Amino acid sequence: MSVEKIYDLVLKGGHVIDPFNKIDGKMDVGIKDRKIKNVSVDIPSDTAVKVVDVSDHYVTPGIIDIHTHVYTAWGSSINADMHLLSSGVTTTVDAGTAGWKNFINFKETCIDRSRVRILAFLNIASGGMVLMDTEQDPKEMQPKIAAGVAETYSNIIVGIKAAHYWTSKPWDSEHPPWASVESAVYAGELCGKPVMVDFWPRPPERPYPDLILKKLRPGDIHTHVFAQQFPIVDDKGKVYDYMFKARDRGVIFDLGHGAGSFWFRNAVPAYEDGFYPDSISTDLHTGNINGPVVSMLNTMSKMLSIGMPIQEVIYRSTVTPAKEIGHQELGTLSIGSSADIAVLKYHEGKFGFTDCGRAKMIGTKKLECIMTIRAGDIVFDPTGLSMPEWKDAPPSYWVIPSLQK
Repeated sequence: MSVEKIYDLVLKGGHVIDPFNKIDGKMDVGIKDRKIKNVSVDIPSDTAVKVVDVSDHYVTPGIIDIHTHVYTAWGSSINADMHLLSSGVTTTVDAGTAGWKNFINFKETCIDRSRVRILAFLNIASGGMVLMDTEQDPKEMQPKIAAGVAETYSNIIVGIKAAHYWTSKPWDSEHPPWASVESAVYAGELCGKPVMVDFWPRPPERPYPDLILKKLRPGDIHTHVFAQQFPIVDDKGKVYDYMFKARDRGVIFDLGHGAGSFWFRNAVPAYEDGFYPDSISTDLHTGNINGPVVSMLNTMSKMLSIGMPIQEVIYRSTVTPAKEIGHQELGTLSIGSSADIAVLKYHEGKFGFTDCGRAKMIGTKKLECIMTIRAGDIVFDPTGLSMPEWKDAPPSYWVIPSLQK
């Protein structure tokens, strides 16, 4: 008598790390109708249409990268499907590439067409990074309009972004120091969403402690926390008290690697003194994808090399970013959640990693993506983990298609 096929796909024998559900051990994962149906010690193989042996691999929720640039109207953006699935990233958040004037175009040309789930921080400046001049003009920062667009597309827009504003020119009546940050926070208050800030401190008018202790609200996100321009550690390598005070009041610190925003000289002493990034993200674009960022997994591997345990690395690449953007249904293998999964290989050896100052760290641990599943479909499988040996391929493999009509 045949056994009922309860599952479309079962991942067999992997080490599951699902921090949201406090799972850390050998488990099988069963998928049905594009959703997680079961996570348990032993799912019978004959109950699945397809079984993939993932022993010797880690199985995690799909990775969430909350800082990328994937609106391709900006020439430096990347194509999400081409570059993110190979790192196990199933959800990304575009960080302000589009503003309220061009968000609809972003949605229609990229978000609606992507296999990767794309969410967005809406730039407070009207043209976002596509029209970067608008980021320098406070008249183009319209909080009520931005909040209105965010509310209209609240299932996609997760917050407001302030970035790149007035980093070196003298202040004047048309360019007050806090225009971009204050406009973004006001928009966030109006639409009930967090703000992500890319910031360049300019004391005494615009000091960094004022950003995190006075301007940002609990739940707002400072990205690029380990960038060179931020005074987060003193000359003895100790983290300044205001960093811990800001964290205590609820400010979120995101890694946001980028082409110039991750320096071992900040990240290592900060971590050793107990100050870690709340979330790990890349700020991927064409200017850093060939180095120093490379990928989400390369960035996660840097945190492994600094000393963060793999369970924490996965936690800060799934659970915490999902919480920060108000989508806690993501980053989990909970029953009924979308079957977004990363299958990872954990390598031990000797590996070099670089920062934005063209310095390197030699690490002993590295993550590699072996397979990515998005909404139940295997969308990345470069080694053929889910495929038969070619000699054992099914009959359809051997059929030569007719060239005649």
